[in-house]
Amino acid sequence: MGKWVLTAATVVLALPFGWGLGLLAAYLIAGKNFGQLPAGTVPLGIIAAVTFALWPSLKVTTRFTVMLGGSAAFILLAWLIA
Repeated sequence: MGKWVLTAATVVLALPFGWGLGLLAAYLIAGKNFGQLPAGTVPLGIIAAVTFALWPSLKVTTRFTVMLGGSAAFILLAWLIA
């Protein structure tokens, strides 16, 4: 598999990872009733995740593994809470 395919998959996985990261940040900042705070923290989380997904100093497989594991953890957590 080419590195560009794995990088593209990593960028796609950065979306749910960044979303979960933004919600986690809102929860840590404001607690259970965080209201409209995710409107600010989710875009920042997505930007941070995409930046990490494209960071050239880390190996492609490392970035992919982190994004896959983090996305799976956030999706599982959301499924368990709902």
